[in-house]
Amino acid sequence: MVLKTKSLIVLCLFFTLSSVTIPDFVQATETEERMAQCSSIEKDADRLKCFDELAGKKVTVQATEPPSASTEAAMKGYPPPSTSQSVMSKHWDLDLAKGKLKSSFFKIRPYRSTYFLPVAYNSSPNQDTALDFDKNAKAQHNEAKFQLSFKIKPWATDIEGIEALKGIDIWLGYTQLSFWQVYNSAFSAPFRDTNYEPELLINLRTDYNILGLHGRILNLGFNHQSNGRSVPLSRSWNRIVANVGLENEKNNFNLLLKTWYRIPEDEHNDDNPDITRYMGYGELWGTLYWKKQRFAMMLRNNFRSENMGAVQLDWSVPLSFFYDKFSDKGSIYVQYFNGYGESLLDYNKSINRISVGFMLADWNWN
Repeated sequence: MVLKTKSLIVLCLFFTLSSVTIPDFVQATETEERMAQCSSIEKDADRLKCFDELAGKKVTVQATEPPSASTEAAMKGYPPPSTSQSVMSKHWDLDLAKGKLKSSFFKIRPYRSTYFLPVAYNSSPNQDTALDFDKNAKAQHNEAKFQLSFKIKPWATDIEGIEALKGIDIWLGYTQLSFWQVYNSAFSAPFRDTNYEPELLINLRTDYNILGLHGRILNLGFNHQSNGRSVPLSRSWNRIVANVGLENEKNNFNLLLKTWYRIPEDEHNDDNPDITRYMGYGELWGTLYWKKQRFAMMLRNNFRSENMGAVQLDWSVPLSFFYDKFSDKGSIYVQYFNGYGESLLDYNKSINRISVGFMLADWNWN
């Protein structure tokens, strides 16, 4: 009985010591291995976190959040997006993150203004060019003038991952300007002239400051413009274009300098060899957006002693400015043009025109 009791006591002591020493030994071995693993970690933050966990320090693990729009924009070479995008940013996708940039492919965007002016009174219509079908047909002072203009973006280097070309987009633009003798019932209300203008533009996103303006875009591309008429009323030219866009986001003002170089044509096939004498080599657009209203001015000068320039003044205001139930997309539009080059048919004729009608408020398009 005594032997059994002693054996029982020894057996209990053995299991008690085993339950203490064996786990401790195993734990010590695991700790050493874990410390060696922690020491091999290269990143300081991860290495410190490993030692903290090993020491039993409570570590608060925060869920990994996706990068903010500003962070992602900076990583991709964009300016940080603001809560209210500027007009130039909207028109040229300057502040879009990569995902939204891709979704904007082949999306129809406004380019130049799209408008319909049913009252377009010209005090000095061009009577030197008779209407196609009747040499006795003369242009009336009042006609309708309308323009359709849009662009799409089929490609952006940021999506393709070409680091050397980051910040470059490809755009295709199209503008159609028509002059309609809608009130000339004696000659079946013909279209007096229509100008077709497709363009290919390479847009470079820029970021610099000059004279209080923020340089945002540089366009380089090819422009074709023609009126699709037969000789002798045929007019056309091809140009290499370079446009610089700047803006003051705080004051909602932007400046667009448009320049071009005419590609020479064979003189026997040139319908308008002296067009640069009247159209010059560029024009300057200034636009101010103030209390939903749009004020714009275009200046063109041929920089010759005999000035053949032009000026255009725009004012438009959304219909919702007068009644909030109306859409912001439609605007009342007043346009004044004086000078040369309003259309290809009239490029060498001085025009003095005041027009009233409606415009799609392109600065509100998203």
